[in-house]
Amino acid sequence: MDTIVIKRHLPALDIDDFIQAGHEVFRGDPSWVAPLRFMLEDQLSPRSPFFQHAEVVLFTARRRGQLVGRISAQVDWEHQKRYADRVGFFGFFDTVDDPEVGRALVDRAAQWLAGFGMTRMRGPLSLSINQEVGTLVEGFDTPPSIMMPHARSHQDRIAQAAGLEKVRDLYAWRWTVAADPPARMLRGLEAASKMPEVRFRSVDLEREIDTLVRIQDDAWRQNWAHVSMTELEAHKLRDELKMILDPEVATVVDVDGEIAGMALAVPNLNEVIRDFSGRLTPANVAKLIWRLKIARPKSGRVAMLGIKESVRKQKKYMPLALALIADLNARGHRRGYEWAELSWTLEDNGPVNSLIRSVGGSVYKRYRLYEKPIDGRAR
Repeated sequence: MDTIVIKRHLPALDIDDFIQAGHEVFRGDPSWVAPLRFMLEDQLSPRSPFFQHAEVVLFTARRRGQLVGRISAQVDWEHQKRYADRVGFFGFFDTVDDPEVGRALVDRAAQWLAGFGMTRMRGPLSLSINQEVGTLVEGFDTPPSIMMPHARSHQDRIAQAAGLEKVRDLYAWRWTVAADPPARMLRGLEAASKMPEVRFRSVDLEREIDTLVRIQDDAWRQNWAHVSMTELEAHKLRDELKMILDPEVATVVDVDGEIAGMALAVPNLNEVIRDFSGRLTPANVAKLIWRLKIARPKSGRVAMLGIKESVRKQKKYMPLALALIADLNARGHRRGYEWAELSWTLEDNGPVNSLIRSVGGSVYKRYRLYEKPIDGRAR
C-alpha cells in the first residue's frame, strides 16, 4: 500500500504546496473558481489580524509524490475567551476521493490541536467563523459566490469516513433582483418611508465600518458559535471591500440620525475572475477593472444584514427588515444586477430563513460543519 506523507507548513514561509494542493484537488471542476493568489497569501500570512488571536498550522498530503489533499488547524483564542469549550478548528479541507487521505489529514490536525488542550475539533472554518465556512454538500453545479467555499462532491463522504459528524448545516439563498418585487417588501418600504426619523442611504465604508461591524455583532451575537471581529479584523475587511464595493448596493438605514441597520451587498468577484486561475497578471488587472467598473457583474452577495436589537424589538420598526431588502432590491435593479446570494444562515434560524423565503429567496447551496472528539496526544 502506498504511504501517505503528511507535511507541515508554516504560514507565509512555506505555503506554495498548500495553495497548489487546492488546484490539484479541483483540477477539471468547472464550478471551482481559483481564489486570487495574493489574497490567499494575505489571508495565510501572520500579518493577518486573525493571527493576532490564533495559532495556525497548515498540512498537505502526498501519495506517490503527488499532492492529494490539504487541511489547516487553528486555535482561536477569541473563541475560547467567549465559550471556553476547548474546541479547536480545521479548515481548507480539500482532498482527492480517497478516505485514507482524508483520515490521515484529520488525524494530523487533531493531534496538533490536542497539543493546545483542545478536546474537540470543528470545521471547516478557513480560517475563522468570519471567513469561509463549511463544506459544500448541495449545489455543486454552480460556482461559489465571493467569500464562500466550494468542494468536490465526495468531500462530505470523505469527512464522515474520517470520523467527522455533522453539527450544523448552513444555507446559501438565491434571490432574484426584481423590477416588480413581492408586495410584502413594498409594504415594508412604504411603512418605513412614512416615518420621518427613518432614512435609507448608501454606506460610507471608510468612516462607518466599525459601526457596521458593531451592528452585525449586535444583531447576530446570539447565533450559534458567533465570534466578534476585532477592530483590526474590521479594518482589514474594510480594506478588502473597498477594492470591489459598489456603493450603490451597500445600504444603511438611519433612525434619528444614527445607523440602525444595514444590508451590505458586494459585487460577486468570482463572476469576473473565473478565467484568471488565481493569477493577477497585468492583462488580468485590465480585465478585472473593465468587468467590475464598466461591464459590471450581474450577481452580488448580501454578506452583512442586520438591525440593532434595540430597534428591532420596537413594534413600530418591525417593517425595517423588509424595507431594507426592498431598498436594496431597487438599488440593485437600477445598477443592472440580476440576482444575489444571501449567505449564510443557520439551518435552524427559523425567523431569518422565513424572512428570506417571504421575499422570494430559495436555498440553492447547502454547506456543512462537522465536529469530532480528539484525544490528548501531543502535537
